Amino acid sequence: MHHVSNHGGTCSNAWRVTDRSYLFVPGNRPGRFQAASDAGADIVVIDLEDAVAPADKAAARYAAAAWLGGARSAFVRINGFDTEWFAEDLSLLALPGLAGVMLAKAEVVDPIAEIRNAAPALPVIPLIESARGLWNVMPLASAPGVERLAFGSVDFQLDLGIDGERDELLMARSQLVLASRVAGLLPPVDGVTMALDDAEALSRDVAYARRLGFGGKLCVHPRQVAAINEGFRPSAAEVEWARRVVVAAAEAGDNACRLDGKLVDRPVIDRARAILRFADTYAR
Repeated sequence: MHHVSNHGGTCSNAWRVTDRSYLFVPGNRPGRFQAASDAGADIVVIDLEDAVAPADKAAARYAAAAWLGGARSAFVRINGFDTEWFAEDLSLLALPGLAGVMLAKAEVVDPIAEIRNAAPALPVIPLIESARGLWNVMPLASAPGVERLAFGSVDFQLDLGIDGERDELLMARSQLVLASRVAGLLPPVDGVTMALDDAEALSRDVAYARRLGFGGKLCVHPRQVAAINEGFRPSAAEVEWARRVVVAAAEAGDNACRLDGKLVDRPVIDRARAILRFADTYAR
């Protein structure tokens, strides 16, 4: 499912309804497109960038065009602005099945403007993957057409020489969350978990990203989708708490009240209502 950015608002940003899972599928592997589409991800992203060798770029673009020219729907991750393939990738923007564009190596607003000029209605997700991209995060987040930001954590580590995925990237992740909120975007999308066979590691990464204020996560294998979708859904305990808060507030005339020895005031009530809306949306 796809949701247009809802700028502003007073409810808790962590519980704004949003796509949770973005599943990459290599553009030069069209035989995997249908399996990716059937995997249950909120968004499938046909990858024309990192997953595709230079010699296969044209074939990947052709395969994506064939897929998106029918009744199917997906995002595409196009190559960076400073590559020879960027302009050719823009030819895909008129396809009826294209749901949005993920821009690799986003560092300046110029390519976003080019995408916007070619396809004004398409949402754009800039991938912040470098020091320069993070440095320019506010102009990128504020550019017309941008729906949300995504964190290319692996490339970011490489660019800055960072060895570590948790505390070492805390500043960068928090900057993305902060910039997204200031710009009125949907909560950002966290980077991939590279451990494909470690379900516990994936669960920890999802929980950590959610605590920091992210609203979704990139993934590179269909088996990661279910855990990501579940991890960004309110837990049964959170939903029960939210229901009790809403009931207590209603009994108090929608005024501040006391519940379980704690103050329930307007921000808490708004958070509870947002959790219930989120839970109802993803009740499946």
